Amino acid sequence: MSWRKLPVSLTELCIDTTLRCGQSFRWKKSADNIWSCALLGRLISLRQDPTHLYFRAICPEALNEPPTPPSSTPSSTEGAGPETDDTQQFLHHYLNLEPNLTELYGQWSSADRNFERKAPKFTGVRILRQDAWEALVGFICSSNNNIARISQMMEKLCVHYGPLIGRIDTRPYYDMPSPTRLTGPTVEAHLRELGFGYRAKYLHQTAVMITQHEDGWLDSLRNPESPILSRKTSSAGRMLPGGREGYRKAHEELLALQGVGPKVADCVCLMGLGWGEAVPVDTHVWQIAQRDYKFGKGKHRSLTKVTYDAIGDHFRALWGKEAGWAHSVLFTADLRAFSERLSTKIEIKGEGETTQVSGTITKVEIRATTPIKREIDDDEPLIKVEKHQILRKAKRRKKS
Repeated sequence: MSWRKLPVSLTELCIDTTLRCGQSFRWKKSADNIWSCALLGRLISLRQDPTHLYFRAICPEALNEPPTPPSSTPSSTEGAGPETDDTQQFLHHYLNLEPNLTELYGQWSSADRNFERKAPKFTGVRILRQDAWEALVGFICSSNNNIARISQMMEKLCVHYGPLIGRIDTRPYYDMPSPTRLTGPTVEAHLRELGFGYRAKYLHQTAVMITQHEDGWLDSLRNPESPILSRKTSSAGRMLPGGREGYRKAHEELLALQGVGPKVADCVCLMGLGWGEAVPVDTHVWQIAQRDYKFGKGKHRSLTKVTYDAIGDHFRALWGKEAGWAHSVLFTADLRAFSERLSTKIEIKGEGETTQVSGTITKVEIRATTPIKREIDDDEPLIKVEKHQILRKAKRRKKS
């Protein structure tokens, strides 16, 4: 398939950051820096240079294969139809390319010095307009988990229950299974065998609950200013300190699903339903709030519901109705996978003999931090001083 392109600068979209910062878990990167994923019935590949986003798509006309294909698989070209005319429109919507990100970063930076310091090394982070069901499944899997393991779980779920969309070389790509596919009586036990643990029960029960609602119920919770593809936008109402009425309603209804607490509900609201003011607060964001925004004292000493809501309200007051987007940039800046971007140095200058330190810190090298332990490894932030020089100013002691 031939590559097509969109004029998009790296400051407006960086796929190497956006696709691996913990909002979507099914994109795979090849050795030649091409990202690929099966999305809503098509297999999409992306690559990027400083001025353009390049894309191509395989759209099968018909692919009648079982969810888990036999070992004698067809070639990578079988089942692949021509690119559909709406692939560019689909990507423009999915990648949320309409807002001017440079302007948004400028607004958030003018309101917040901490954002202004960190954002220049993390430009191009966009909140994807994901399918709400996929976002819900992904963030149920995120409980006490890390990005790598969530991605593995999503892969297993798609391989065993989703449709095969196509292949790139010999690698198969499967789409998300529908909720109905996860309602069978043996699903929970099978997911446990696949390593989902207690999340198996949540996924099965939530799928059952979704199918008991009328068709389209989950998408009915979407922000009308960020509708599904080809739907017209409409006003979402007045912004309040706790978010717009539609956001609060969506959050409350999601909490009724199995395995969905306040953080998962906010992740789905932000990354699956288009509510930009949703601010998911996990231990990672709690750490940011303590370190950079003076939480962790007085009545906000621990992450209670009151503190959770206060952090969201604080960020909404700072950044407005796209507070969740701005917060995601800071979340990304704290991930270990991106720690090299924050590299600087510590240097304390002085002179004389070494008995007592006297000097000033001129630069700080932050590679990452680990004050909070949670069950993660590859995306846990660490703070590490990598290189430093300390020269100490001597104070001579009098001989007794």
